[in-house]
Amino acid sequence: MDKKVKTIGVLSSGGDAPGMNAAIRAVVRTAINRGLHVMGIRRGYNGLLSGDMFEMNLRSVSDILHRGGTVLYTARCPEFVTEEGVEKGRNMCFEMGIDGLVVIGGDGSFRGARDLSLKGIPCIGVTGTIDNDISSSQYTVGFDTALNTVVDMVDRLRDTSQSHDRCTVVEVMGRRCGDIALHAGIACGATCVLVPEIPFDLDRDVITRIGRSTRTGKQHFIIMVAEGVGGVEQMAKYIQEKTGVETRATILGHVQRGGSPSARDRVVASEMGHHAVELLQQGIGNRVVVYRDNKIVDLDILEGLNMKRVFDKHLYDIANEISI
Repeated sequence: MDKKVKTIGVLSSGGDAPGMNAAIRAVVRTAINRGLHVMGIRRGYNGLLSGDMFEMNLRSVSDILHRGGTVLYTARCPEFVTEEGVEKGRNMCFEMGIDGLVVIGGDGSFRGARDLSLKGIPCIGVTGTIDNDISSSQYTVGFDTALNTVVDMVDRLRDTSQSHDRCTVVEVMGRRCGDIALHAGIACGATCVLVPEIPFDLDRDVITRIGRSTRTGKQHFIIMVAEGVGGVEQMAKYIQEKTGVETRATILGHVQRGGSPSARDRVVASEMGHHAVELLQQGIGNRVVVYRDNKIVDLDILEGLNMKRVFDKHLYDIANEISI
């Protein structure tokens, strides 16, 4: 890109994740410190298409580091999936003087960023999703906070499960990714962890394990289930019928998205936001900023989207072995 970057835009898209505000803050302050202007775009690509944006300054991002959600709000934008929508977005960038864009979100958001990059607006993706399901990144902003929220809530559920000699089947978020269930299952001492990546048999993998644990003196149980598996209400009924143990299902839901971001999410988000601005200042676009091998690096967006996510089977095996 020959044109010198003077103004960049920043938006958050898709599901919100704790730490998005830290990334926004890093983008704004890094850019302004380097003599650039920053346009904050509200409600993702919807805001880009409608021109819902404002110039941000240093104080625009004061006291947001510790806040969950995103101060720029977020939304999904079906229109931006179309050729016409992307064209409209490019034209709006030209009209508003935006030379490059930082997009904080997940794979769907990055597809939009790639399409816009191909139209001549350099875009940098920053990984932000609690699900930890972005193939190109070994860690995504928001995962650690969501995980700690789950652990806190399941610890509370375990107190009442223990008091009543009860089995509690807990569904956690993650869509088709079982990382929250796996990590929380280990952290909470779950008897079983069920994830979409690993086929399971309810009798063999749950009923049998509960029976074996009962014979060793255990009287209360936590079964951790990823939402991609689902069916926790029916699962709870089946477990109670087969084992005779009173069993309840709990779906934790969207409470997992909220809350003050953890220190790790604040730091990683800040590093990613900073790196995104560095790339745009160099005239580099069509990249996604990811976490790999304990480093913040960037990849071609298409390369990142085409990567296959690898589930940590070794960690899953550890969970099974230590949950007896």
